[in-house]
Amino acid sequence: MKSRSFTSEGFLEGEVLLFDKPLHWSSFQLVNKVKWLLKSQLGLKKIKVGHAGTLDPLATGLLIVCTGKMTKSIDTFQAETKIYSGTIKLGATTPSYDLETEIDAVFPTAHITDEFLSAAAKSFEGTILQKPPIYSAIKKDGKRLYEHARAGETVEIAARPVQIFEFKLNRRSETELDFWLTCSKGTYVRSLAHDLGTALQSGAHLTSLRREGSGSFLVDEAYTVESFEAALIASIKN
Repeated sequence: MKSRSFTSEGFLEGEVLLFDKPLHWSSFQLVNKVKWLLKSQLGLKKIKVGHAGTLDPLATGLLIVCTGKMTKSIDTFQAETKIYSGTIKLGATTPSYDLETEIDAVFPTAHITDEFLSAAAKSFEGTILQKPPIYSAIKKDGKRLYEHARAGETVEIAARPVQIFEFKLNRRSETELDFWLTCSKGTYVRSLAHDLGTALQSGAHLTSLRREGSGSFLVDEAYTVESFEAALIASIKN
């Protein structure tokens, strides 16, 4: 990350900041942290701060944060192609399709050959219809889907089209596989992991996820929360 000179005027006019979101942080928490730093370090009483594309608390990686007038560009950034890496666990499912909830069913995996796995992954490339996980923030009948799920309510979730440009499997052990994914806005990687398990006549869930890039932005160019705070303080002193 190259050193930058930060000013109050610059943040109000509009900055695009790249962050590597920590594990267990919500995207909202990171935005609030940035807003608090700008107000406390620069003495700003009011400033707009927003992010371009939610990452789940159990995911890490690139989160684009916009300030000031650049918040008007959030929709444009959200529409960009996304790149992810991660790990999928074969042979078991969870209600949330990831590690947020406990395993609810186990399945055989001995029949999953490398050829079967490669063909199944390839079948998801292109435009597919995908149902979001029941444990997601999408609203249905005025409530978030995860609120319905936690209340034990059954709701019908409509499938929607998403694009999978590349779904590449990098490493496989007996019950785990690492992947590299390039996809459109709105793709739920948790759902992709779950659906891959179904295609394999087994089960699967997501155990780790990292956003590597969005559009032309890469996580390698991103700040950690700590490095941004240090850069901000250093810029003020100079």
